[in-house]
Order: sequence, then C-alpha cells, then structure tokens
Amino acid sequence: MPAPELQSPRLILRHWIPADRVPFALMNSDPEVMRYFPSVLSTDQSDLYAETVQLGLEEREFGFWAIEVRSADQDQGLFIGFAGLSVPQWNATFTPCLDIGWRLGRDYWGMGYASEAAHRILDYGFNQLDIEEVLSFASVLNARSIAVMERLGMIRNSEDDFVHPMFDPDSDLSRHVLYRMPKQLWMSLQSDQVMPAED
Repeated sequence: MPAPELQSPRLILRHWIPADRVPFALMNSDPEVMRYFPSVLSTDQSDLYAETVQLGLEEREFGFWAIEVRSADQDQGLFIGFAGLSVPQWNATFTPCLDIGWRLGRDYWGMGYASEAAHRILDYGFNQLDIEEVLSFASVLNARSIAVMERLGMIRNSEDDFVHPMFDPDSDLSRHVLYRMPKQLWMSLQSDQVMPAED
C-alpha cells in the first residue's frame, strides 16, 4: 500500500508534486548541498530522481518523502527537501538493511528540520511498520549529518565504519561512519522523552 502522509509540529512529509521539481533541482545543483555526494545533479537527473522516489512511495509504505514546512496562510507550504527510509542497492557487511537519510536546501539548515523529520520517520518506522533496526551513514567529513544522527540518539561503533562502494576508494569522501538505532533503544529514548535538538 502507498506510504501515508506524516506530520510533525512544523512539517508535513508528503508525496511529491510537480511544483517540487524546480526547487529540488536547484538544491541538487548546489555544490555545498552536494558536497558529500559523488557529484551535483543536472536538472534531468534531479527530475528523474524525484520521479523515482515518488514511485517508491506509491508502491510501498516507506520511501523518501518530500518535506513541506507547515503554512498557516498558504494553501501549499514551502518545499525544503526530503527525508525517508531506503534499502541500499549495494553490498556491505551490514546490508541488506533499512537506512534513514535526508537532504535539505541550504537555506533551511540549522533550523532543526532534519532532526524533526527524521524523528517523525523513526517513530513511524518503529511503531507502525514494526521495524527492528534502522541504520544511517555519512562521510566522516559530514559533520552536520553525523550531528543529526547523534541528536536522534543513534549509536556508532567505529568497527562498523566502512569505505562506501559508490565512491573512489582514494576519495576523501569514501570513508563513512555507520550509526544504528535499534527499536528497543528508540522506545527507551521516547519513554525518557529525549527529543532532537536543532541541527
């Protein structure tokens, strides 16, 4: 069945609409946003990505949701990026697995949006989908994403760090950290009312 719309205090995590394409392409062409990815995306590549992730949301109960900031005075809130769950299509010692990830436009960094979206998605995954564990990974240089993982309460074992197969092994970006969130830990954190801070 299709993935549902998810809501948090400030955000709506929804299916993609045509109006998302232009801001998404601008975001994916920003070298700063894409610093820790293999390359920026062309408009055609960005549009295809949006189409692919929307199809994924239609086909199963999770995927990469478009993130919209709630608006009291507009019919359509502001699109700021995406967040969601995915299954990596490459091999590593920890695959197959379910990964949580996010990408926001640069103008929306530092506002706590990534943490808020990821928190809502983890809550959905553990409570509605009954997932046992969610992983997340990022380049060792990507301090912002690593900070979000830690604010969510995810845990890292340095022995899990790995060289990402989608990068040149000699690249400074190839070395990745791996964080885990077991369902039991998530439930314990929520009972202690641990909430994410700002990104």
